[in-house]
Amino acid sequence: MSIVLHSISDMQTMASAVAQSGLFGIKTKEQALALMLLCQAEGMHPMIAARDFHIIEGRPSLKSDAMLARFQQAGGKVAWASMADDNVTGVFSHPSGGEVTISWDMARAKQAELGGKGNWKKYPRQMLRARVISEGVRATFPACCVGVYTPEEVQDFEPQAANRPGVVTHRLEAPSSPSVAVEPDPAAGLLAAIADCEALQDLDLVAGIIKSRELKGVPASALRAAFRVKRERLLAAAAAAPVGQDDEVE
Repeated sequence: MSIVLHSISDMQTMASAVAQSGLFGIKTKEQALALMLLCQAEGMHPMIAARDFHIIEGRPSLKSDAMLARFQQAGGKVAWASMADDNVTGVFSHPSGGEVTISWDMARAKQAELGGKGNWKKYPRQMLRARVISEGVRATFPACCVGVYTPEEVQDFEPQAANRPGVVTHRLEAPSSPSVAVEPDPAAGLLAAIADCEALQDLDLVAGIIKSRELKGVPASALRAAFRVKRERLLAAAAAAPVGQDDEVE
């Protein structure tokens, strides 16, 4: 089933509606648009951004249930060995990453200086489960959660870590003036090309085409965000490939 690619202007309209709704923790059009571009780059409908992502203190996060769903859709499996307020243990397996058992308990949470925080006291099982899911998925198939964390993890970040490596913080430029018309489709074909890339070599070719177009403003920002996400996913997929394949491309 092919995914319909939406133009920048269409996604700007959707982003404005999501931001004005006040739902999902998304407060600005720019936050919503960045997440929608990320979803489209991954071959999903832009509104998946509102369903699967949440903005915590200005940082995008992938809900733990959404992370687990992506993992299972990609062929991953999890068997829960324990699901209690003081211990959650899961056995994660994936054809690309083998099998690993991940366990989080309140002693480990306290050692990491997490157990005394608000939600850890109110909802310990849910917080432990989110940690187990994030660690288990990253250990066995990181390609489905490259560059993002769960809301539970983001809440535990230090305030000054907003720009720490590994946290996706795409910021898109809005049109400088309402009177300036933005071409609806200057980047649509290139976004489609990025989404279709199956190897880093292909992505490098698209990068050359993008550079030759000399796009500016929102289309250029959209392409940069989509390119960055796609490259991270291809690198993660290459790292998970069987040893012996020469997949490294700079």
